Amino acid sequence: MSVSSGHVYIRKGARGDVWYAKFRLPDGQQMKKKLGPKWDQKGRPPASHLTRRLAEARLRELLTEAQHGTLPAQQATGASFGDACEEWLRYVEHDRGRAASTISDYRNVVTTALLPAFGGDRALESISASLIDSYRARLVGEGRLSNRTINKHLVMLHGIFRRAQRVWSLPANPAAAVERQPIRRTGDFSVLSPAEVEAVARASGSQQDAAIFVTAAFSGLRMGELRALRWGDVDFAKRIIHVRRGFTRWQLGDTKSHKVRSVPMIDQVMRVLDQLSRRDSFTGAEDLVFGNRVGGFIDDARLRRRFKKALADAELDELRFHDLRHTFGTIAVQAFPLSDVMAFMGHADIQTTMIYVHHVPQHDAAERLSKVVAQGGDFAGLSGSGETDGEPFAAEPPD
Repeated sequence: MSVSSGHVYIRKGARGDVWYAKFRLPDGQQMKKKLGPKWDQKGRPPASHLTRRLAEARLRELLTEAQHGTLPAQQATGASFGDACEEWLRYVEHDRGRAASTISDYRNVVTTALLPAFGGDRALESISASLIDSYRARLVGEGRLSNRTINKHLVMLHGIFRRAQRVWSLPANPAAAVERQPIRRTGDFSVLSPAEVEAVARASGSQQDAAIFVTAAFSGLRMGELRALRWGDVDFAKRIIHVRRGFTRWQLGDTKSHKVRSVPMIDQVMRVLDQLSRRDSFTGAEDLVFGNRVGGFIDDARLRRRFKKALADAELDELRFHDLRHTFGTIAVQAFPLSDVMAFMGHADIQTTMIYVHHVPQHDAAERLSKVVAQGGDFAGLSGSGETDGEPFAAEPPD
């Protein structure tokens, strides 16, 4: 591919209008370059300012340099794609303080997908937008990954190249020009009714499992937050559960939102936790509420299997353990303002909380709407007999 065209355009700056050029390199990578301040007065412009004619002349020079491979953007950085990946992983872990479970997930994607696809030894500047788009298209064609997961790969690539711009002065981010896959949120998920939660608790194999299922369904704690919950976090006097940490992939860390939150402890949760607090051991403030036989962290995979068995024994359809959290969300939006539910569940975005509003069926919606309409007009004279005030009521209006 050869560089044959580009264009200049104006952007408003803090001190006035500025000329920019936009064009593509031979490898398909799109480039933007600031040319200089716009000159729109009479007379010869100063050396630092450009008229449209001078801006277009500078664009032609850039196109010629690009054709000959002499633009700074085409010069080697000395870094490989593998170097960029390692630097980005270091950056998000140590500089940005991401959770250990998140870093483990990132590293897995880099090791199993990105490095095999682009090559760890490949020169960083040789990876173009078209190459990344081909990678996206291949993943779509294979059909193994969801659009959400494919977009996750693209977001990671964007972060890797953006970090490379800072560290190795990479002129452009090729991932920025690649369109992401469309994602449609259906808002559909499954929940249990309060009676079904009780049935699952009765069908559970132990008092502790019953307490976990009830607490998850009526407080909305995530699996990792349940595993990390300590008795010191349970305030029976104020009827509050303080959610301070999470235990995921066998590592203790912050909650998903990195914030401590408090959740109201309703009667059903208070009852099962009070019973559990009367056990013979592991009831100190620093002891885990839901621990294994030696007081350590429970195995989440085994707990999920026990949950599925309890559902089957209660003759209920199979659900994910996470659907217990959804159960709390659908109940909470019927009792609290959305802002409160957002805080209880530790959501970062109110749109996430809104899914529960859309999920809860409004069985009385038609009746409530009818009352509002009736209050605004007199519809009493309309009847199903086809008559009003003694006159025939036409089925269709006349032509």
